[in-house]
Amino acid sequence: MDEVRPTSGPQAHGLVPLFPTGLQAIYGECRRLYPEQANPLQVTAIVKYWLGGPDPLDYISMYRNMGCPAQDIEEHWHYVSFGLSDLYGDNRVHEFTGADGPSGFGFELTFRLKREAGETAPPTWPAELMQGLARYVFQSENTFCSGDHVSWHSPLDNSESRIQHMLLAEDAQMQPIQTPFGSVSFLQIVGVCTEELQTAQQWNGQGILELMRGVKVAGGPWLITDMRRGETIFDIDPHLQERVDQGIETEGSNLSGVSAKCVWDDLSQPPEDEEDSRSICIGSQPRRLSDKDTEQIRETLRKGLEFNTKAALPPIHSQKQSHERPQSRKDSLESESSSAIVPHELVRTRQLESVHLKFNQESGTLLPLCLRGRLLHGRHFTFKSINGDTAITFVSTGVEGAFATEEHPYAAHGPWLQILLTEEFVEQMLGELQELNTREETKLPKEYSWPEKKLKISVLPDSVFDNPLQ
Repeated sequence: MDEVRPTSGPQAHGLVPLFPTGLQAIYGECRRLYPEQANPLQVTAIVKYWLGGPDPLDYISMYRNMGCPAQDIEEHWHYVSFGLSDLYGDNRVHEFTGADGPSGFGFELTFRLKREAGETAPPTWPAELMQGLARYVFQSENTFCSGDHVSWHSPLDNSESRIQHMLLAEDAQMQPIQTPFGSVSFLQIVGVCTEELQTAQQWNGQGILELMRGVKVAGGPWLITDMRRGETIFDIDPHLQERVDQGIETEGSNLSGVSAKCVWDDLSQPPEDEEDSRSICIGSQPRRLSDKDTEQIRETLRKGLEFNTKAALPPIHSQKQSHERPQSRKDSLESESSSAIVPHELVRTRQLESVHLKFNQESGTLLPLCLRGRLLHGRHFTFKSINGDTAITFVSTGVEGAFATEEHPYAAHGPWLQILLTEEFVEQMLGELQELNTREETKLPKEYSWPEKKLKISVLPDSVFDNPLQ
């Protein structure tokens, strides 16, 4: 990428063809906010994505925002992307489907960074951060929504900062626009500490954003990121933790699944038919998931995040579903784009008598959240193995479309295991698993067993999963 200053652009006579209408529409919204900055500093992709370059965003414009003294909002740099929406309308990047739907992916990214004393030009590292998020969107075709969180596991500016993850919010000033190629909204990146990200995972991103708006040094009303912030919102105001705890208790968690290090074993008697092996264990080669099951699990995990590893593509947690669905004790394994989970006719669902679940420590720490924040609220939670097709889905008795039932609470569909837990059993498990709800290293292995339910859970070192044949 390279820095350039654009010419006077779409308003100049004779240059209109150089500024397609999608591009002009975003420039128009920027000019509404910054009428005195018609020629902002830009970072541009040297080789455009549609010409084979690696960066999906054609441009990132950088503006100097003077803040709002009346609201005690400080001066900052404001970054705006160009390229996640359809800029050209000629199918060079995005398929043109008309003006009634979203333009491209339907949004552009923005970012507000506190201006440090003496800075005369905006830092350019946010442009690379925005390109990284855009690459994720283009490669995965997953879109962002306000309230999503992104686990980055590294200071956003490659410094020693505690700001190492991101939440996404509606931009504080930019309004959604309508272009000839569809609608475009503006989603603002908000830098957060690890503790704030974890709380967003356990509760919901919108709740944490609202708390941050009330803390000036953590962003204030416009959610301005300060890379020098050394305290979390809970350090600044310890009473905020009470609001989070109350929110989880009353609303539950919006996290519906994670990529994890996990396996499961069938402890039942082995069947006579070797082809119907019930053992999905470390070192084995389980039957692969059907395309139907894979897509349905992917829909669930699209609303989760990759928790254990620093992936090349940032993991996402989407909360779009939670905004569209009324509050209810009933949940369903039916996704927005697929029918309810029905076993594939070529893969028989098997009822199991006894199972042994195995998780690494990071995955194990989410078990209390799975039980308290999801199952006690009539929802489901999926652990999808990062090492293969194995998946473990916990479901409550209120979940529709599950193939595990109260009569047969352990059921497998190929390498996909579902476990149905009654509310009474969930409360019992929480009493024993609560000690896992910590980020501190604990002595492993940890073993938990409920013989009367024929269920065993082990929390094991990463090495067991990284070297399955040892």
